[in-house]
Amino acid sequence: MDAAMWKVLIADDEAIIRWGIRDSVKWEALDMEVAAEAEDGEEALELAVALGIDVLLVDLSMPIMNGLTLVKHIREQLPECRIVIITGHDEFAYAQEAIRLSVDDYILKPTNPEQLTQVLTRIRDDLTNSKQQQQHLEHASKQITRNFPLLRERFCLEWIKGQLTEEEVEEQLRFLMLPDAAPQIVGVIRWPETITGAPLMPEKERQLFRFAIENIAAELLEGYEKVLFRDEAGLTVILIWGEPPDRVFPEIEEAVRSHLKLPVQVQAEAFNGSLDKLGETYEIAKSAVYRDMTLSPLVRRAKQYLLEHYGDSELTLEAVADALQASPVYVSRLLKQELGMTFVSYLTQLRMKKAVQLLSGTELSINEIAERVGYDTQHYFSTAFKKVNGVSPNQYRKGGAFD
Repeated sequence: MDAAMWKVLIADDEAIIRWGIRDSVKWEALDMEVAAEAEDGEEALELAVALGIDVLLVDLSMPIMNGLTLVKHIREQLPECRIVIITGHDEFAYAQEAIRLSVDDYILKPTNPEQLTQVLTRIRDDLTNSKQQQQHLEHASKQITRNFPLLRERFCLEWIKGQLTEEEVEEQLRFLMLPDAAPQIVGVIRWPETITGAPLMPEKERQLFRFAIENIAAELLEGYEKVLFRDEAGLTVILIWGEPPDRVFPEIEEAVRSHLKLPVQVQAEAFNGSLDKLGETYEIAKSAVYRDMTLSPLVRRAKQYLLEHYGDSELTLEAVADALQASPVYVSRLLKQELGMTFVSYLTQLRMKKAVQLLSGTELSINEIAERVGYDTQHYFSTAFKKVNGVSPNQYRKGGAFD
C-alpha cells in the first residue's frame, strides 16, 4: 500500500455490496485505497484501529456489532476518521443518530457511484486541507522551539524595561516554558570594552569575548533555570530561578579573569516583588555594577570578602583588614569614602538583604535565618531587622512591610 494514500475500510455484511462499492470508485484518482474490508462490526473495529484508517464506509445492519455501535467506538478510538454511512435504512431515527455522531454523510442503497464519488472527493479535500494545516502547525511549532532562546531574550528585555503587565508576563512565562513565578535573582555583568594602554578591540573579537563571558556564567550556574541576554547598553543580564550560593558571582568574575584575562564586575540583586516590578531590581543591579567600576581594587576585594563571610557572626573590620593585608583604619576610610557608609553599616545592609531573600523565598525559621546571616541570637537579629526594615522578621514574612 502507498503510504501517501488515504486508507479506506468498507464494512458491510454482504460481500456483493462490498465488491460493488470497491469497483464503482476510481480510488487512485481520489488519492485513496481500500485498505481492508469487514463483514461485521467487531472485525471492522479491529481492522480500523490496527490500520489507522482515514475513511470508514459502513452499513448499519451488520452482525455481532451493528453499524451505529461501530461508529461510536471509532469516534472514541479514531476521532479523526471520516465516516460515511451506506445503508438501506431511511428511517429518521437512524439519520438523527448518525448526525449526533458527526458522520460525514448518509447514503441510501443502492449506492449511486457518482454520488459516492462526490462525497469521497469532498472528504479527500477536507483530509488534505487538515493534513496541510497540521503540517504548517508542526512546522511553526518547530520554528518557535528552535527560536526559543531568542524569544526568551526578547521577552526578558521587554520585561526588565517595564513594558509588560503582570498578566502579560504570566502568559509569556507559560508560553516560553519558564517557571511561572518571578526569578529570585537579577544579575548584571559588565566588562570594560577598552582597557588602558590596549588598542580598541575589533567588533568580531568583542562579540566573541561577550559570548565566552556568558558561557562561563552559564556553566557556573548550571542546574539553575536561567535566561542570559543583553540589555540595550550591552550589559549581560541574568535572570535566575532558584538561589545559587553567593560565592558563585565572585567565582564568575574570577573565572573570566583567569581564562580570558579580562576584569569583569558582576552584581546580583535578590528579587521578591510582583512580576511587573522586575525592572526596578534590574535598575538597582545596573547602577551597582556601574558604581563598582569606579571602586578601588581594595574595596572590591573587601566587598567580595564580605559577601563570602557575612554569615560569620564573629566577622569584624580587623578580620577583613587582616585578610586584605591592610590596616583596619585604611580599609574603614576607603569603605566610607567609596561606598558612602561605614564598615558596620555596609555589613548590616548586606545581612539584611540576604535575610529578606531568605524570608521571602524559603521556609526557614527566624532563628535559622538569623544564624545564616551572622547573628548569634534571634533577638539580636530581630532588633536589627526591625531597625532597618521597620517591621519584625515575622511581620515581614506575613506581608507587613507592604501594608
